[in-house]
Amino acid sequence: MKRRIALSVFIFIILGFVHFASPASHDGIPSVQDIIAQVKMRLIQETPQQELRNIGPIQIWKMLTEQEKEILTTNHIRFSVSVPVKVMVFTDPSLDPEPFWLNERGFERTEAQIIVDDDEYIGWEKTFPQGSIGLGINSFTEEGEQYFVALTPLVKTDPPPVIRDLYPNDCRIARLKEGTPPYIDDDDPISSFPKEWEEAILIQVSEDWVKTAAILSQFLFTKYPSSDQADQIVLTWSEDPRATQTIQWRTGPAVNKGVVAYQKKSGEDPSFPQNAQTVAANSTILETIDIINDPRCYRHTAVLQNLEAGTTYLYAVGDGLSDHWSETAEFKTATKQAASFSFVYMGDAQNGLDRWGALLQNAHRAHTDAAFYLFAGDLVGRGNDRDDWDDFFHNARGVLDRKPIVPALGNHDCRGGHPSLYFTYFTLPINGPAMIESERVYSFEYGNALILILDSNLPPEEQTPWLEQQLSHTEAVWKFVAFHHPVYSSDPDRDNAEIRDAWTPIFDKYHVDMVLQGHDHAYLRTHPMKSNQPVDNLADGTIYVVSVSGTKMYEQAERDYTAVGFVDTSVYQLLNIHVSDNHLHYQTYDINGKKHDDLIIHK
Repeated sequence: MKRRIALSVFIFIILGFVHFASPASHDGIPSVQDIIAQVKMRLIQETPQQELRNIGPIQIWKMLTEQEKEILTTNHIRFSVSVPVKVMVFTDPSLDPEPFWLNERGFERTEAQIIVDDDEYIGWEKTFPQGSIGLGINSFTEEGEQYFVALTPLVKTDPPPVIRDLYPNDCRIARLKEGTPPYIDDDDPISSFPKEWEEAILIQVSEDWVKTAAILSQFLFTKYPSSDQADQIVLTWSEDPRATQTIQWRTGPAVNKGVVAYQKKSGEDPSFPQNAQTVAANSTILETIDIINDPRCYRHTAVLQNLEAGTTYLYAVGDGLSDHWSETAEFKTATKQAASFSFVYMGDAQNGLDRWGALLQNAHRAHTDAAFYLFAGDLVGRGNDRDDWDDFFHNARGVLDRKPIVPALGNHDCRGGHPSLYFTYFTLPINGPAMIESERVYSFEYGNALILILDSNLPPEEQTPWLEQQLSHTEAVWKFVAFHHPVYSSDPDRDNAEIRDAWTPIFDKYHVDMVLQGHDHAYLRTHPMKSNQPVDNLADGTIYVVSVSGTKMYEQAERDYTAVGFVDTSVYQLLNIHVSDNHLHYQTYDINGKKHDDLIIHK
């Protein structure tokens, strides 16, 4: 099912009188979330790692106390009824095992089916007397869809039965009929249901409640745990690329301090790093208790300052001990005067990070002079799960420790709530709008180009004044803007009109050369666009690109703004800026080095 970008308010059909109770008022009874949290901690403390890797729903059920079982079988969804009713719980038949409490509570599986957007749900039936009714959790995993509930009075009443004390209070009441969505956060409607249930009372629930008790999805194991040896070494810029370099890395919990050794490159130096300059890192512990085999590690960040412009430096990271240095790597500062340079741009990595890593490594081998790598969001699929980031950094080793990464935030980087891990991993410029969290929106100049990074997860109007201020005050010859959600969508079912309305007038006014985006998982380059219309001359419009570098692919719609479009191909883009004759050479390559797009823009 496709989720909506934002929840809409559903105006429910009045069925008698509906009273919403506060989720907090439950007579002191622990919530499902409370029980799952205490069971999780007990499992972590008492169960060997190997057993946790293989534990399933049946084993979890057997270890629960009677009180825990009672809450998990009765306190997920609750309501009270004014008359005796027949309750039907419609479950996803793909769940294995099916919700364990249905048989235990005396529900009987029926032949009744409801179809929602081609998905089938099976009905489980039980009669209840007047009073309170409590239903259990969906599953101990995130698999399948959340069940929903219908009920009908055993004896037809007028006025209709009263439904009170709905919990959680996000539940909504509607009539069961074709065209009504069973979820409060998804528009997909019911298309078929048993006629004997026509005009029954439907309790609409949230699709996200499938996660409420998904304890088996909370035991994560990283393939790449930390150790005493530094890894995940990544370059970013938090200050001027001509005079500074920011370096981040990871160690295990036994190494709680960090040092960078560096010096200008001048031939072979067998004494490096012993006689090099050193800078102490800021070291902080990162606790991720859901990573069972590596719950704690240290993150280290150092900023090298007062560097010489246009100069190559050697560096290594460690803890200051002679046998703990990383392999020697190098970086190059930006030139003081404008000079030709290139950079690589990638859309969503997100899925298939081993295959994405091969694409990244091939790009690095083919274009060793690229100054930096720009990512238009969705670097990973699960932004608050550290094992996903560990996979990303493992597959980026040997590249992002030599070429700075310039990231934008995608929606998947924010998956699971606030993108705390993203901010932990990347130290970025703090020069965005004052009212927006630092490092979400930022800018820097490299050579004769201005690079602006926006956050399309946030309301665009909050960034618009800053965007105009940046563009109106720059003297840069080339202007690039990057963010995640595309102005001109590739996907047939998407359109980000709010972003387009807020930002394209400014792009037009200051003639932004290219806008680099992701999200739609198919390649699209527009014609030059101005005032939301294609124009003939490259010098008169802005080029918008949507790209994907991972393995998750979408369909593509035919659009009048599409100059080049294709699907099912992971690609990277090389943007080569030539100063001598003032032109940009833009090229798109796949993992085998085959060129799929080629464009030259002259100033």
